[in-house]
Amino acid sequence: MKYCLQSRYALSILIASLSLSLTACNQSAETSAPSAATTIGMVIDDSVITAKLKAAIVSDDTIKGMDIKIDTRKGEVLLSGFADSQAQIDRCTAVAMTIPGVTKVDNKLSLKASTQTIGNKVDDSVLTASVKTAMLEDAIVKSTDVSVVTRKGEVQLSGFVDNEKQSIRATEIAKGVPGVKTVINNFKIKR
Repeated sequence: MKYCLQSRYALSILIASLSLSLTACNQSAETSAPSAATTIGMVIDDSVITAKLKAAIVSDDTIKGMDIKIDTRKGEVLLSGFADSQAQIDRCTAVAMTIPGVTKVDNKLSLKASTQTIGNKVDDSVLTASVKTAMLEDAIVKSTDVSVVTRKGEVQLSGFVDNEKQSIRATEIAKGVPGVKTVINNFKIKR
């Protein structure tokens, strides 16, 4: 019991320190449109919501194993990725709404067009890595705010960005990566 409490305390400290470091690393030189202020407490709350939702998804037989990207900002959850059926998409929204602190769910999950081969999965992993690498090299896009999911050359971009300029630039970068067939922009502007 004592070990469990110590582990929880250590986990809380780890989450807080990671949140602080991510917040510090995420500062932008661009000051044209300040995003709505968030506090360290809000960042931690959003991290807890994301962690609880990931745990709930893993324990749900209908949706576990799906490749879902989860982004949370001020209690608003953004889901992206691919699903086998509309029932899975709907179930993801329902599960997300059961998590304490969730104020809104924006479900951007897409239906898979067909089955995927191992070769497709490898190609998609390479494309995802290439898109992320290209974004890391760009001064406008805050790549830590961007989630990338790829299926058969279709790249989904999601997350919370500061402004429309970052959203447009991230889409341009993804489109410029060789092998990318289409890009779906599921970004939300921070409020």
